[in-house]
Amino acid sequence: MSGVTETASVSSLGKGDSLHHQVLAFFPLCDLTEEDLIQNPQFCKLLATLAQHVDQTGLTVPLKTELDKAEQKLQSQRRNWLRSETLHRGLQEMIQDHCVKKHHAAVPPDQTMFNETMEKCLLVAQCVRQLDLSSTTNQDQPSVLGLTPQHVMELMPSEKNVQRMRQSLPRQLEKHLKEKSLSILSYYQPEWESESEGLKTSKLSYLSAQLDKEKKRAESLKEFCRENTFLLQRQTQLYLSELTKCIQLFQSLILDHRLKIQTDLDLKKLEYFEGKCELVSQKIKTEMVEIQLDTYTPDSISAHRKIREKLEAELKACKADKQSVELKLSSFEILGKEFEALAEEYSRLKKEIELKNWALKEFTQYSEK
Repeated sequence: MSGVTETASVSSLGKGDSLHHQVLAFFPLCDLTEEDLIQNPQFCKLLATLAQHVDQTGLTVPLKTELDKAEQKLQSQRRNWLRSETLHRGLQEMIQDHCVKKHHAAVPPDQTMFNETMEKCLLVAQCVRQLDLSSTTNQDQPSVLGLTPQHVMELMPSEKNVQRMRQSLPRQLEKHLKEKSLSILSYYQPEWESESEGLKTSKLSYLSAQLDKEKKRAESLKEFCRENTFLLQRQTQLYLSELTKCIQLFQSLILDHRLKIQTDLDLKKLEYFEGKCELVSQKIKTEMVEIQLDTYTPDSISAHRKIREKLEAELKACKADKQSVELKLSSFEILGKEFEALAEEYSRLKKEIELKNWALKEFTQYSEK
């Protein structure tokens, strides 16, 4: 039975894309997208079912009813408080205006008496309210300086002055409120300031309706701005999501394209460097040939050939002498250590002979001189 009810409630909202849009519109505070609802159809059905029992703020119908009643009661108490507060502030403004006028111009005695009486009555009433302990939870709370409301009531003006003040108070208060209303009207519509007082009074009667109309218009614009803000946030979110997907796709395309062309690029670079190395190698060989051509002329080449032939002939002769000396040395080595001692003795005697010949030669040179 509950499944049938749930299906009926879901079908009453819509199907497919219509259901997704209605769920998103009914729960604007949830950070959801249409893609989330498509990927989670059971969750979408759950939200569609909840939409039949709660409002857009998430409150149930009974709780919303109680909240509306409490709001109405609060508004009623607020209006009563604002009425009394407005009256009290109006009286204080009248007293302040009287003090300002008294310092700038002469004020009639009856007006002075009226304002002084009203000021004393307000002060006494305020003190009595502060000293009244009937509204406090602690009845044993000590009074301020031992005063009671009866002590403060003794400071009230005379009954005669109070009666006169009460008789003229509605007229004075009405005059003050009218002047204040006219100043508000002049602020709201500056072009009406030059018109007559009667016309201003007539237009003043429509001021409340106009202000209320302007307030409703401002609230509607505020609601419109809030809806546009929500729509802009959702569109921004969708835009960022799509932009992220496009960036990922673009990155994958770039990566694939780079991997495909990297091999061809490497081959091209390899061929280029191979060709460049071959060119440098040929250039080196060419430079070497040029250096050889500049260094070795035909005459120098023929001279080098003759020198080479002569050196080769001398080398051949030296090799032959070496071979003969090696044969003699090998024959001498056969004689053993006795021949080695004779050779050393022969070498020593030869050095002594050479030394004596050099000394004899030197001696002969000096003797001839």
